[in-house]
Amino acid sequence: MLVIRLRRAGSNKRPFFRVVVADSRAARNSRFVEILGHYNPRSKPALVDVDRERVSYWIGKGAQPSDSVRTLIAHHLTPKPEAAPAAATTEVAR
Repeated sequence: MLVIRLRRAGSNKRPFFRVVVADSRAARNSRFVEILGHYNPRSKPALVDVDRERVSYWIGKGAQPSDSVRTLIAHHLTPKPEAAPAAATTEVAR
Protein backbone atom coordinates (compact mmCIF):
# COMPACT_ATOMS: atom_id res chain seq x y z
CA MET A 1 0.00 0.00 0.00
CA LEU A 2 1.22 3.51 -0.77
CA VAL A 3 1.30 6.25 1.85
CA ILE A 4 1.92 9.98 1.69
CA ARG A 5 4.26 10.80 4.54
CA LEU A 6 7.05 13.04 5.78
CA ARG A 7 10.67 12.16 5.07
CA ARG A 8 13.11 13.88 7.41
CA ALA A 9 16.06 15.85 6.10
CA GLY A 10 18.24 18.54 7.63
CA SER A 11 20.93 18.39 10.27
CA ASN A 12 20.68 17.78 13.99
CA LYS A 13 18.08 19.98 15.71
CA ARG A 14 17.22 21.63 12.37
CA PRO A 15 14.47 19.45 10.93
CA PHE A 16 13.25 19.85 7.39
CA PHE A 17 10.76 17.46 5.84
CA ARG A 18 9.91 16.32 2.34
CA VAL A 19 6.38 15.17 1.62
CA VAL A 20 6.75 11.94 -0.35
CA VAL A 21 4.75 9.02 -1.68
CA ALA A 22 6.31 5.77 -0.44
CA ASP A 23 5.52 2.13 0.16
CA SER A 24 4.14 1.67 3.66
CA ARG A 25 6.68 -1.10 4.37
CA ALA A 26 9.70 1.09 3.52
CA ALA A 27 11.72 2.79 6.24
CA ARG A 28 11.14 6.48 6.92
CA ASN A 29 14.15 7.77 4.99
CA SER A 30 14.53 5.02 2.41
CA ARG A 31 13.01 4.58 -1.04
CA PHE A 32 10.09 6.66 -2.23
CA VAL A 33 8.04 6.98 -5.41
CA GLU A 34 7.70 10.76 -5.79
CA ILE A 35 8.44 13.97 -3.90
CA LEU A 36 5.26 16.03 -3.58
CA GLY A 37 6.67 19.01 -1.72
CA HIS A 38 8.42 20.11 1.44
CA TYR A 39 7.67 21.40 4.92
CA ASN A 40 9.90 23.60 7.07
CA PRO A 41 8.56 23.86 10.63
CA ARG A 42 11.40 26.14 11.82
CA SER A 43 10.47 29.19 9.76
CA LYS A 44 7.94 31.64 11.14
CA PRO A 45 5.30 31.03 9.91
CA ALA A 46 5.97 27.41 9.00
CA LEU A 47 6.60 26.99 5.27
CA VAL A 48 4.48 24.36 3.51
CA ASP A 49 5.00 23.94 -0.23
CA VAL A 50 3.07 20.94 -1.58
CA ASP A 51 1.74 20.27 -5.09
CA ARG A 52 -2.02 19.96 -4.48
CA GLU A 53 -2.71 18.37 -7.87
CA ARG A 54 -0.23 15.54 -7.27
CA VAL A 55 -1.56 14.96 -3.74
CA SER A 56 -5.10 14.60 -5.06
CA TYR A 57 -3.82 12.36 -7.87
CA TRP A 58 -2.13 9.97 -5.44
CA ILE A 59 -5.07 9.96 -3.06
CA GLY A 60 -7.24 9.08 -6.06
CA LYS A 61 -4.89 6.17 -6.78
CA GLY A 62 -5.40 4.86 -3.23
CA ALA A 63 -2.47 6.37 -1.30
CA GLN A 64 -3.29 7.06 2.34
CA PRO A 65 -1.90 10.25 3.93
CA SER A 66 -0.25 9.85 7.32
CA ASP A 67 -1.69 11.68 10.32
CA SER A 68 0.98 14.40 10.05
CA VAL A 69 0.39 14.95 6.35
CA ARG A 70 -3.38 14.97 6.83
CA THR A 71 -2.96 17.72 9.44
CA LEU A 72 -0.66 19.73 7.16
CA ILE A 73 -3.16 19.54 4.33
CA ALA A 74 -6.04 20.52 6.58
CA HIS A 75 -4.27 23.51 8.16
CA HIS A 76 -2.17 24.86 5.32
CA LEU A 77 -3.56 23.75 1.98
CA THR A 78 -7.31 24.00 2.29
CA PRO A 79 -8.71 27.42 1.43
CA LYS A 80 -9.87 29.26 4.51
CA PRO A 81 -13.38 30.73 4.32
CA GLU A 82 -13.12 34.46 4.12
CA ALA A 83 -15.15 36.58 6.49
CA ALA A 84 -18.17 38.22 4.95
CA PRO A 85 -17.44 41.87 4.23
CA ALA A 86 -19.06 44.30 6.63
CA ALA A 87 -22.15 45.96 5.27
CA ALA A 88 -21.19 49.14 3.54
CA THR A 89 -22.73 52.11 5.28
CA THR A 90 -21.79 54.70 2.72
CA GLU A 91 -24.59 56.98 1.70
CA VAL A 92 -25.30 57.59 -1.91
CA ALA A 93 -25.32 61.28 -2.85
CA ARG A 94 -28.49 62.25 -4.69
